[in-house]
Amino acid sequence: MEKLKALELIKNVLPEKRYNHTLGVLETAVSLAEKYGANQKKVELAAIFHDYAKYRPVAEMKSIVSEQNMSDNLLKYGRELLHAPVGAYLVRKELGIDDEEVLDAIRYHTTGRPFMTLLEKIIYISDYIEPNRSFSGVDEVRLLAQTNLDEALLKGISNTIYFLVSKQQPVFPDTLAAYNHIILKEEF
Repeated sequence: MEKLKALELIKNVLPEKRYNHTLGVLETAVSLAEKYGANQKKVELAAIFHDYAKYRPVAEMKSIVSEQNMSDNLLKYGRELLHAPVGAYLVRKELGIDDEEVLDAIRYHTTGRPFMTLLEKIIYISDYIEPNRSFSGVDEVRLLAQTNLDEALLKGISNTIYFLVSKQQPVFPDTLAAYNHIILKEEF
């Protein structure tokens, strides 16, 4: 799918603020793709469609999780996590994008996971550091992303875990596993 067509499609399903976020993720992801040698077309598609399901009704997302035999864990950790795996499913079903690398980048952009691919890391980090984001710690991750994507990933995941723990919220198992994977210096 061509970039302009993809942007037109996503603009029709997102509110303006989220569309602007998507443009920020796209800009950041393309820059990181150039820096780290990722496939630009795949990066563009994953960045543009990473929030495709973000504004679907929660009941619809929960239904898709159940019907598609996705992990029941997804239903225990709040609506913020649902849009990523549901989005990957809907991007395939509704838009016909069947590139597994692109779909996995969409699927894991909120949680991370062990053994993330370069594309997955770029989308995860780009979603975290895009220019419209403003929260404690984001500037440090932005700087790290310019020199070491894996260090940026570790810091972003660490910040997320710290934030969730400070709010006494559960941490999704894939996020903990991604953190442990990096800390134990297993293959990036």
